[in-house]
Amino acid sequence: MNKTKQSAGGKEQQRRERRKVAIITGAGSGVGRAVAIALVQRGWDVAVIGRRKETLDETIQLAGRSSEQLVCPCDIGDLKSVEKAFASAVKKFSTVDALVNSAALNVPKRSLAELSMEDYRKMIDANLHGAYYCTQAVLPMMRRQKSGTIVHIVSEAGKQASPKSGPAYVMSKFGLTGLTQSINAEERANGIRACAVFPGDIDTPLLDKRPQPPSAEARAKMLRPEDVAECVWLALSLPARAVVEEILIRPSGV
Repeated sequence: MNKTKQSAGGKEQQRRERRKVAIITGAGSGVGRAVAIALVQRGWDVAVIGRRKETLDETIQLAGRSSEQLVCPCDIGDLKSVEKAFASAVKKFSTVDALVNSAALNVPKRSLAELSMEDYRKMIDANLHGAYYCTQAVLPMMRRQKSGTIVHIVSEAGKQASPKSGPAYVMSKFGLTGLTQSINAEERANGIRACAVFPGDIDTPLLDKRPQPPSAEARAKMLRPEDVAECVWLALSLPARAVVEEILIRPSGV
């Protein structure tokens, strides 16, 4: 009986050791939530990061309990908060195979004529500085492992400015594009790769922050968070010898 238990325990340990681990920011809603659900369903362990614990708990409930999960409430625009959250993830999982930076925010008064300095700083902190803090938090471990994938959910605003996005959002997304390129330029020799996903309009709660939120009819023609999650999965599931550096995805019906 003891041998049987030991054998079962050994198999469970081996199964656990084969699981991959992802840290996902912005996991309380939208694309981040969809990515977390998709990875859990594929057998990954996940640490979900976001500002509100209750929405992160909802994500975990939707994902199911087929793997190990960790809920980490965190303001990614605050460096100390990021360091604390990532330390918790490393303590629990001992490794990080992937980081998906999905957290982002915008404000209704976003034009150059209206944007306040407070909102400008808030967006740059959350959309750009936060992604940088999170990237720096995982790079040392990925370098030691000689492997790792970092995916940034950017936006088509990271390729072309438009009034609907506003300058602070556009600037933050162009910065994410540069960060992705820098990771690939500097970290290839360490087995680390990065992908920037540039979605067009997605039907997520962020749309409610537009000066004029789109109608239900318009939303019905947009991408779904699950569509973008599939792009993330492509970037993560490719063999280590390959890297998709950019994915531009737009709704087909708009």
